[in-house]
Amino acid sequence: MRRILVTGANKGIGFAIAERILEEAEDTSVFLGSRDPDRGEAAAERLRQAWADGNDRVQVVEVDVASDESVDRAAHKVRDACGSDQLYGIVNNAGIGLGSNNLRSVLNVNARGIQRICSAFIPLLADGGRIVNVTSAAGPNFVSTCSPEQRAFLTRPDVTWSEIDAMMNECVAIAGDTEAFSSRGLGDGSPYGLSKALANAYTLHLARECPQFIINACTPGFIATDMTLQHEGRRGKTPEEMGMKQPREGAKSAMFLLFGEPEGSGHYYGSDAKRSPLDRYRAPGTPPYTGD
Repeated sequence: MRRILVTGANKGIGFAIAERILEEAEDTSVFLGSRDPDRGEAAAERLRQAWADGNDRVQVVEVDVASDESVDRAAHKVRDACGSDQLYGIVNNAGIGLGSNNLRSVLNVNARGIQRICSAFIPLLADGGRIVNVTSAAGPNFVSTCSPEQRAFLTRPDVTWSEIDAMMNECVAIAGDTEAFSSRGLGDGSPYGLSKALANAYTLHLARECPQFIINACTPGFIATDMTLQHEGRRGKTPEEMGMKQPREGAKSAMFLLFGEPEGSGHYYGSDAKRSPLDRYRAPGTPPYTGD
C-alpha cells in the first residue's frame, strides 16, 4: 500500500487530489491533512463511503502547517500509523492568502508551511518517493515583474533555504510599502504572488538537497474554491463566466507529479501537467518549457 499525505485536504483542490488518488490508484491510502479535525473527519467520511475499502484507505491527520508544534504532532501520528512502512508521497496543498494583505501570515503558510512539512515528514519518505508542492501561476507572474537580479535569485538552482528565509524576513519588514518593494526590484510586493514565488524557489532548493526523491511544484490552474470564489465574487460574475474550472480538474498536474514520469526534480508544471518556466506565465495547451 502506497501511503500519501495531502495537506489542506478537507475541501477544494486538496480534497479533489485525495479523491483522485483513491480512485485512480487502488494500491494507495491517504493521510487526509486538515487543520480542523471535525472538517477533516467529515471529508474523510465522504471518501470512505465512496469505496468499499475506504475505512482502510483514509485516515485524518490534524495538522496546521503554520505551527511547528502541530506539524511535529502530525508527523509522530503518521509515523506511528505507518509502523515499518514509509510514505510514498507528500502533497503540500494547504495555502491561504488570495486577496489577503497580511504578508507575514501568507508567507508563514504558503512558503514556511511547505518547509515545515518537508522537514518533519521527509524522514518518513521512502527513497524514490514524490513531493508535490502545489503553488500557483501567481508565482511566475510575480517573478516576471521583478528586476533581473531578483528574477535570477528566485529562479537560481543553488538557492538556499537560509537565503529564502532571509528574503522573507526582509519583505515582512517592509510589508505594505509598495515603493519599498519596487525599489528592491520586487514588483508591488503582492503577498500571494511573492509567497508562491518563494515556494517555487524552495522547491529548487529541496530538489537539490534531496536527490533521492522526485520533487516538483505545480499550479492547479484557475479553480473554483472557497479562496478564489471569495476573491472573485466581488466582481459579480459566476465561476463559469470567470473561466474557472472545478477542483477535480485542478488535481491534474499534482496527479501527474505523483504517479507520472516528470522530467526529474526541481521543476514547475502548469495546470496541463506540462513543464513551465518559473519567471513567466505559460498558458495551458501551449508548448511546454524546455529550458534548464
